[in-house]
Amino acid sequence: MARLYAVPPQDFAPELREKLGAALDDPQGLGLLRVFAQRPDLTSAFLDFRSALAARSTLTPRLVELVRLRIAFHNQCRSCMALRTASGAEDGVTEELVCSLEKPQEAPDLTAAEKAALRYADLFATDHLAADESVFDLLREHFTEPEIVELGVHIAIFVGFGRLSATWDIVDDLPERFHDRENVVTPWGSGAVVADHR
Repeated sequence: MARLYAVPPQDFAPELREKLGAALDDPQGLGLLRVFAQRPDLTSAFLDFRSALAARSTLTPRLVELVRLRIAFHNQCRSCMALRTASGAEDGVTEELVCSLEKPQEAPDLTAAEKAALRYADLFATDHLAADESVFDLLREHFTEPEIVELGVHIAIFVGFGRLSATWDIVDDLPERFHDRENVVTPWGSGAVVADHR
């Protein structure tokens, strides 16, 4: 059971109901928004920010989704791991590709650019001060500096809000395999939920 009250979708504030539309029909895809909905003003601002970031993104949805899922593993955020964004799926993020995230640097189906971004994400999530010049030199081989800025913003959101969600323990509406609180859980495997809530 979530550590804070998870607002039933039918009780979301009208402005949130309007913003989320059909997404409210699938509580599994709402994740931390169910608790965040206790503050509709903050939730609305967060959704606006995420929508603006997605609309103006210069990074592919595939890359952003791979980074999000890898960080979800480090955070052990079960609701983050269970979610698959529709935009990522449309851009080629299959369950087979998600399985590559177990050992991304060894994965043949990830590009060199994706591996560089995932390396940065791994360090940001686990040992951020180890992200030294060599990490940024590698990123510059594949991304412009404005793209690295955007990547950093995505990673910061995923680390921060993923950890927030994990502390709230929002697993009640997730497939059973994500309810295991005693062991490390992974985003690779079956039982993913597809939703897109920017």
